[in-house]
Amino acid sequence: MYERTWTVRFSDTDPFGIAHYPRIVDALHETSDMFMQEIGFPFWEISQEEGYGLPLVEMNFEFENPVEAGDDVTVELTPVPGTRSVRFEYVARNDGDVAFSGYEQRVCARTDGGGAIELPDDLRVALEEYVED
Repeated sequence: MYERTWTVRFSDTDPFGIAHYPRIVDALHETSDMFMQEIGFPFWEISQEEGYGLPLVEMNFEFENPVEAGDDVTVELTPVPGTRSVRFEYVARNDGDVAFSGYEQRVCARTDGGGAIELPDDLRVALEEYVED
């Protein structure tokens, strides 16, 4: 599991003073960016230098408790590698309570439009370092 802290900013909130869902999605995308960089496969490098990417094909989240400006939210990302895709499962906690959870499903695809490919072995090995037992 990969973990990072997202500090909710005033600009992340809606008129009710809670984090607005598009900003939560932004925070999750930033988490996956940070994770991929951490494991040595930044999204920008694999798409520009390796000829493949991991485009988002599905996402789903459940919001359980609101988060507000100033909250430090712990975002956990656990990868679940498949044959031609990887699922990023998220759990976000605020003061220990689950604020929201869900997933992003990403397919491994050629950047030239050639369709889905199997996850490269070196990427799979890097992802599996963060898979929970």
